[in-house]
Amino acid sequence: MNIRIRQARPEDLPSIAALEAACFPAAEAADSAAFEQRIKTFPESFFVAEVEGQIVGMINGCVTDDETISDILFEDSSRHHPDGRYQSIFGLDVLPDWQHKGIATILMTYLIHKAMDSGREGLILTCKERLISFYESFGYQNLGVSASTHGGAVWYDMLLAF
Repeated sequence: MNIRIRQARPEDLPSIAALEAACFPAAEAADSAAFEQRIKTFPESFFVAEVEGQIVGMINGCVTDDETISDILFEDSSRHHPDGRYQSIFGLDVLPDWQHKGIATILMTYLIHKAMDSGREGLILTCKERLISFYESFGYQNLGVSASTHGGAVWYDMLLAF
């Protein structure tokens, strides 16, 4: 399987929105307008995984000085600070038929190296309890239940410090 990682482009929006809808409940999923804004605002940290020209996964998030993700980061792209201390991850999505094939690991590893190369102090994300061990396998620390109430779910703050 030949997986290609590249920056997301505006023409990817239909595939990106469909991917998000397949991976998250409607209350938690970002819409096309949010993804369009993210591609415009932080293209340097919005990547897709392609297999034979099909987008099968993506990872994206702004750069911030905050050590945890607050709900306002999802809603206000002006909070992106290109020279910030932490690379956030808003979403790591892989189409259900492509899960458990290493694509999420490839995307995460790719963004970790990008963050290191950019001089970041680490990465931050929120996740559901069932995914804590996945992120801990990369060295993330579980900081406990997040203040985020995004989509009405219970989230956990995760930090990978370099």
